[in-house]
Amino acid sequence: MSIRTSAYITFTGNAEEALTFYHSVFGGNLEIDKYGDMPDTEFPFEPEPEWVAHGDLTGPVNISGGDGGDQPLKSHVYSFLVYSDSIEEGRALLEKLSADGGEEAMAYEEAPWGDHYGQVRDRFGVLWAVEANEN
Repeated sequence: MSIRTSAYITFTGNAEEALTFYHSVFGGNLEIDKYGDMPDTEFPFEPEPEWVAHGDLTGPVNISGGDGGDQPLKSHVYSFLVYSDSIEEGRALLEKLSADGGEEAMAYEEAPWGDHYGQVRDRFGVLWAVEANEN
């Protein structure tokens, strides 16, 4: 059996911007399909033609998503946890994720369990945690 997982985020009209941003941070392969490029299909809402019907970022981080939501993404009930092989790489990821309007949610420092750990909320409202252990 061959499976893979991807978190799916329903954005509020800025999926292309968000997925392009995550692609710039993590690399990988990004594919985006817009509603305006799809054949006539019935949807349970009226999508804007430039909205993302489905986007898929695959690589070291897998994220899928599209536009159509009307709820803000800012929440404390979920986050993405990214593991890094070095403290410096972890710090650099947090800096990239907090760029252009993101905010630190927890300082990146040595945690009680010995790894370095910190959190940022990116400008789209998504909470990211980064953990690094060089041992």
